[in-house]
Amino acid sequence: MVAGYHTMGCLGFDALLRHGFEVVAVLTHRDNPHEEVWWPSLADRATARGIPVHHPEDMRDPGIVELMASLAPDFLFSFYFRYMIPSRVLDLAPRGAFNLHGSLLPRYRGRAPVNWVLVNGEHETGVSLHHMVARPDAGDLVDQECVEIAFEDTAYTLYCKLEPAAVRLLDRALPRLAAGTAPRVPLDLAAGSYFGGRKPADGLVDWSWPAVRIYNLVRAVTHPYPGAFTFAGERQVLVWWALPIDQAHGQAPGTILATDREGILVAAEDGAVRIVTVQLPGEPELPAASFASLLGLRPGDRFSACPPGPRTPDPGPQPSAGPSVAGSSFAPRTPAPSSQQGQTSGESS
Repeated sequence: MVAGYHTMGCLGFDALLRHGFEVVAVLTHRDNPHEEVWWPSLADRATARGIPVHHPEDMRDPGIVELMASLAPDFLFSFYFRYMIPSRVLDLAPRGAFNLHGSLLPRYRGRAPVNWVLVNGEHETGVSLHHMVARPDAGDLVDQECVEIAFEDTAYTLYCKLEPAAVRLLDRALPRLAAGTAPRVPLDLAAGSYFGGRKPADGLVDWSWPAVRIYNLVRAVTHPYPGAFTFAGERQVLVWWALPIDQAHGQAPGTILATDREGILVAAEDGAVRIVTVQLPGEPELPAASFASLLGLRPGDRFSACPPGPRTPDPGPQPSAGPSVAGSSFAPRTPAPSSQQGQTSGESS
């Protein structure tokens, strides 16, 4: 049985068929009309092959246990499935329940690993296939495939790099699982990290951060994700692209240093950030140079790290102390589904 969604769900489904697995049913999600859906439909792919498709709203529903028991699958595979899968469902797959996770476990367990590695400025990530247990992303490792992160990568381009890595990983691991010869290596969770969800407000740019840290936030949440943002007076400004600039300035963070055809140059804690593409909510995206002209922005004006009124600044990316898997603002255009007891794929996108 397959529980999946997104492009990774389709790639995992295809890999199972390619290696001779019989898929008895597919559990997947209905597309959310508020999301920027850019991935193929696993439901359509399964339906085209005559495979039954189910859209569970709650994996704790007794009907899911009854469905699994009636189908009696040998394996359960989770490929970017967004809901938690409880232990009583996992236990119904006698040859194992396996999850494809978008990081090099045990690092970046939890939600939105593709976005988090960029926020944190990592240089390497990958995909991991592991056994599912009650604790999220904590089961024994089967195999993993590394992927280099380029400085220019966004969450979208990095996700696109993970796709062929996932195919290579599954092509290597699935025959071993079928033969019963796959390795099983316990994860040293103490040597890893866990990242839970972030609130949508955490996309706020704090200009007192170093320029590279601001850039990392922007590239982690630019299209098709919700976007980083700042404030110009009372106006919220979405920042869709920006670049770090090595430039001494002596100005307060957030101060506009220059506006020209290349964009809006803004002071950071060290160096500066050139804003390239921006948008007012509900308005078309604009080159930053045109935006500066429209609002009459000049050197000496300032972007604010906070909206008008009191606000507690975002403390920045922090590993979670526990296995909370609340929804993440890194889900494209909408928070991820609320957590449920059991195992999660750890992906919110």
